[in-house]
Amino acid sequence: MMSPTLHVPGQDQIRRAPKVLLHDHLDGGLRPGTIVDLALASGYEGLPETEPDKLGIWFREAADSGSLERYLETFAHTCAVMQTREALVRVAAECAEDLAADGVVYAEVRYAPEQHLEGGLTLEEVVEAVNEGFREGEQRARRAGNRIRVGALLTAMRHAARSLEIAELANRYRDQGVAGFDIAGAEAGFPPTRHLDAFEYLKRENNHFTIHAGEAFGLPSIWQALQWCGADRLGHGVRIIDDIEVADDGGVKLGRLASYVRDKRIPLELCPTSNLQTGAAASYAEHPIGLLRKLHFRATVNTDNRLMSGTSMSREFEKLTETFGYTLDDMQWFTVNAMKSAFIPFDERLAMINDVIKPGYAELKSEWLFEQTAATSVSSTSVG
Repeated sequence: MMSPTLHVPGQDQIRRAPKVLLHDHLDGGLRPGTIVDLALASGYEGLPETEPDKLGIWFREAADSGSLERYLETFAHTCAVMQTREALVRVAAECAEDLAADGVVYAEVRYAPEQHLEGGLTLEEVVEAVNEGFREGEQRARRAGNRIRVGALLTAMRHAARSLEIAELANRYRDQGVAGFDIAGAEAGFPPTRHLDAFEYLKRENNHFTIHAGEAFGLPSIWQALQWCGADRLGHGVRIIDDIEVADDGGVKLGRLASYVRDKRIPLELCPTSNLQTGAAASYAEHPIGLLRKLHFRATVNTDNRLMSGTSMSREFEKLTETFGYTLDDMQWFTVNAMKSAFIPFDERLAMINDVIKPGYAELKSEWLFEQTAATSVSSTSVG
């Protein structure tokens, strides 16, 4: 009989497996129907489609351009309808609810407060509205029989000049639902070193931050994020593959930067479907996650933008199991990696791993084992 450790999970088991999400954008995960509702309520007339199903398709097709710059343009519509307290609370609550229904037990969801000020809100009001929404979504999920904990990451835009202000905001709300800080936006022409004052401030305050690096731009972006800025994690980091040489005989040689990333256990927030859309990878089979898993980098699986990519954590893992034959053990490995890398205290991470994640996967494996045992027993009885 096949060992349960070799079992490739099906869709239902993948959905029910406890998952951890570190890289998900709030303005990239709205329900299409919510966008339509909020546009109507706010008087926004710029939507390309007003029928939810068609709008969802439009977002996915617009994001399938192979260009990060074109991909980022789709956010103009989602941000346009997220300019009031009520809208932010609704979007955040639905985000937590949707993730929990997909089996996510812990998530860090990022957004840029500076992009939600057009309706007259202050930065503080934006943060408080999103935090309120996350708490409401956690409660709704609990009532539906799901459990999730959601933390916020406050993002500063690379092309703007408000990173120190946003870093200070993240620090001010660090005990009120904000887990850390991030910078995002187009990489080319906007290196992370432009925001050194923000990173130096966060380090002095012993706070956490991740940096979008190594997605559309290559190794210099990763090197600067780590060695100049001191990032705890790499948002994407997929281009670290450029510092790994694979010989014709299968031998692998790591460059100094790749060796440093692996040796220091620096988490990579990999987003397979999104990486295909932005041209960072040509196909799931060619996505660097396969090699990075084999080489035991601190790789994690993420959604990036669920609306634009038409994805979920379950769908990401479905694609990976189809492509690489990943088992429940592999899923658990990625999930534990992510939980180890979360921006919450060590004892809380450990409790999530030992009391939620490992028992959840053990239950799924035992469930499959008993199903196989029952099937074998029925087969033997039939033969007899």
